[in-house]
Parts: sequence; structure tokens; C-alpha cells
Amino acid sequence: MLPYSIKEGLAGFKRASFSSVAATSAMTVALVMVGLFAVVSWQARGVSEWLKQRVGEVELFLEETSDEVAESLFERARATAGVAEAEYISKERAQEIFREEFGEEADIFFDGAFLPASIRVRVEPDYINTDSLNALVVEFSSWNRVDEVVYNRPLLAKVQDNLRLLSLIGISIGALVLLASIFLVANTIRLAIYARRLMIRTMKLVGATDGFIRKPFIVEGILQGLISSVLAIFILWVIQQVAMAYVPQLPPLPLSQALIFGLSMLGAGFVLGWMGSESAVRRFLKHISLH
Repeated sequence: MLPYSIKEGLAGFKRASFSSVAATSAMTVALVMVGLFAVVSWQARGVSEWLKQRVGEVELFLEETSDEVAESLFERARATAGVAEAEYISKERAQEIFREEFGEEADIFFDGAFLPASIRVRVEPDYINTDSLNALVVEFSSWNRVDEVVYNRPLLAKVQDNLRLLSLIGISIGALVLLASIFLVANTIRLAIYARRLMIRTMKLVGATDGFIRKPFIVEGILQGLISSVLAIFILWVIQQVAMAYVPQLPPLPLSQALIFGLSMLGAGFVLGWMGSESAVRRFLKHISLH
């Protein structure tokens, strides 16, 4: 039974070339839409993580103290819960940073007395929120020889609000894209099945069971879905290359994630072709008239 279903499904794909191309094209468009949204979401997530890390920096300005005490404070800061990494900035290094940032005009504003040594702390992603950072600031401020602890609180609050808004918009758009894709594929496959209504009716008249009729169409739908997946992956790759040519700052997908993405697209095409053809044929067989 299975070899016949596969053979007949492949033959049906060749016979009904127009409907097969229409269904494959519809699934390709749907998969490109979903895949494009997934890639954009991944890029947006990377940007949001970068923004959170940039605002998740706390700087401890130290009072005049010995190198041993400063080193001890640095080690203590690095061992604090929630701290991902820490960097000790000596007074000499602070002067170098000042000159690098202000360039030729550095000497006009330079005053070594206002450039104390400091410890720059970058917190872990789970701690990049207002409550956790405030708790860290309170702890760092209680240490001896720490003059002031600062971080960009207004920017962090704004980034958090914007990320929540973008997440809500992204989920809404993703749901609309998914629903539109399913609707497009379902209607196209339904039309393709309807175009072969006479063949299905003939098979019913000679006593073929619904399961026997469905299987070749399911094989054909799976084949269409897999072809659509390959086409969609290629189209998305081309889109990514064009985007990276215009925006070199865009990072490419890591190889491991690219493989997972490709396999996910193949799986989505398989499921889309299978469920679309299964649903369309089942519904058609339920309402077909033999008179």
C-alpha cells in the first residue's frame, strides 16, 4: 500500500503540474514569510541583548587608596553575585580614555583630580533590570573606599519599556503572519484538490476507501512542502546576503543556528504539506456526491 501511495503521489505531482506549482508557490511564500519573521526576530533579539548589556554597566568610583586596596575591591566586585565581568581602570588608564574620547580638545578640559580610579562592572543578563541593579548599587555603595556608584538608570528604564513594546508588536505580527500563511496554503491546496474532483469521484465509485484515496494526495502534499522548504531557504539566504551587503553590521547566523533553522524550515514544510493536503482531501471526501 505504501509503495503505491508514494508512486501515485509522485505521478500526481507530475500530472497536475499547474495545481502542484500553485500549491508549492503558496507554501514557498508562506514559509518565506514565516522564516523572514524568524530571522528578523533573531536579529532584533541580538540587538536588544546588546542594548541591555550596554545599559547593564555599573561603575564604582574609588576614593584615594593604595593599589592593594583597589585590587582587593576589584576581586570583591568580580566575585559578587550577578556580576558577569569586571575591569579595573586606574587613574592613568582613565586619563588615556579621556584623551581618546575628547581627542585634540582633551587638554582644554583635562583635570587629573577629577579622574579617579574606578571599577567597571558588567552584570549578567538576568540582573539587567531596575530592581537588581538598584540592589547592586546599594551593596557597592556600602563598601569602604567606594566614593560613588553610577549607572544609566533612565536609559535602562527606557530600553526595558521599548523592549516590552517591541516584543508585544513582534508577537502580534508573528501571529498574523502565521495565520495568513496557513490560510493561503489551505485555500491553495483546497483548489488543487478540487481541480481533480472527477478523478476522486471515479475512485469512490469503483469502491476505493477514503484512506486509500487520501494517501497519494498526502504524499504529494509532503513533496510539495519539502520542495517549498528548499526554495524558501534559498530565497531567505539570498535576502540575507543582500541585506548584509547593504548593512555590513548585520551578523550572519552562526553555523549551528543556521543548521537548526534549515531543519526547522524542512520540518515546517513537511508538516504544512502533510496537514494541508490531509485536511483538504478529508473535507472534500466528506462532502463529495456520488450521484
